[in-house]
Amino acid sequence: MDEQETFISHLIELRDRLLRAIIAWVVVFVALFPWARDLYTLLAKPLLAKLPQGGQMIATEVVTPFFVPVKVAMLTGFLVALPYILYQLWAFVAPGLYTHEKRLVLPLVVSSTVLFIAGMAFAYFLVMPVVFGFITSIAPEGVAVMTDISKYLDFVMTLFIAFGITFEVPIAVIVLVRFGVVSIEKLKEARPYVIVGAFVIAAIVTPPDVISQIMLAVPLCLLYEAGIFLARFVVRRTADDYRPMTDEEMERELDRIERGEN
Repeated sequence: MDEQETFISHLIELRDRLLRAIIAWVVVFVALFPWARDLYTLLAKPLLAKLPQGGQMIATEVVTPFFVPVKVAMLTGFLVALPYILYQLWAFVAPGLYTHEKRLVLPLVVSSTVLFIAGMAFAYFLVMPVVFGFITSIAPEGVAVMTDISKYLDFVMTLFIAFGITFEVPIAVIVLVRFGVVSIEKLKEARPYVIVGAFVIAAIVTPPDVISQIMLAVPLCLLYEAGIFLARFVVRRTADDYRPMTDEEMERELDRIERGEN
């Protein structure tokens, strides 16, 4: 009976945490809604800056001018509310973690979020101007580049996700080394395959131009090397963090979890 009550209490807490996260997202979205058009204009700035004077984007469906800016406002609201959403997630799982697990999970969550946003910023400020400049420069004479706003949003989101995931490579490398899935020596041996794979992935997810492919593949390789470098410090601490706990330490951890302490 106690186990069932504990399970139900966890479900209730999970529901409350999810509701708080969703409410925070909705509140931020509602606050940003009046500026939905401005947000889309800001998102479209890298392309609009490369179009010839008087160039513009188009909407090929009736409801697209309304729904596309709303989508941008929703995505922006999610990014703004993301720290609070992650806090709710952390508050739910933290009581069940050991101390050494908390020392690992919290920095990984924070750093992975920062790196993903850094990847999006890299795509927006560096990659997109180069890509759109290349695309508009090779347009045949007499062809006006007039991109549909919905297609543009899909394209930009693909770039954001691709570069955001690329910037997560150091985190993936550290986690793999931390849990003994692969050694640093094996990672070094895999360098040639990683380089080839980076350019293959870049060719798939980026536009068909060499510049954007290089701008994705090169950071991926550099971040892979950064992950190997940082993993060295993780390996040095692994033996101490994962040593067998004494009976006294185990009792203290169990008491702490029962009291719900972080």
